[in-house]
Amino acid sequence: MPVQAYQKAQRASENSRSTEYRLFGQVTGALLDAQNAGAKGAALIDAIDWNRRLWSTLAVDCMDDNNQLSRPLLAQIVSLSLWVTKYSSEVVQQGASLEPLIDVNRNVMQGLG
Repeated sequence: MPVQAYQKAQRASENSRSTEYRLFGQVTGALLDAQNAGAKGAALIDAIDWNRRLWSTLAVDCMDDNNQLSRPLLAQIVSLSLWVTKYSSEVVQQGASLEPLIDVNRNVMQGLG
């Protein structure tokens, strides 16, 4: 119980950049786990779905008029989101490597860190 209370307090005090970094870390970890498991089965589908949902959420947020990021950066994030969706289908349907998805997420994490 004390650990859960600490984690809850920690999440409440995080800024959005820290939250995004933590979430990217978790999603990227799931992609790595799927890759280490042979990139097949439920682990793969779950990791790909989670990653797609993360990127889709970012794209929707970028389309919000109140988003204060620069227009070029917003466009790049939306473009990456579209690429993630397309490439994720190639991973699931054609067995493409997970490495490009992992690399993109790691690059974003470096920018957030």
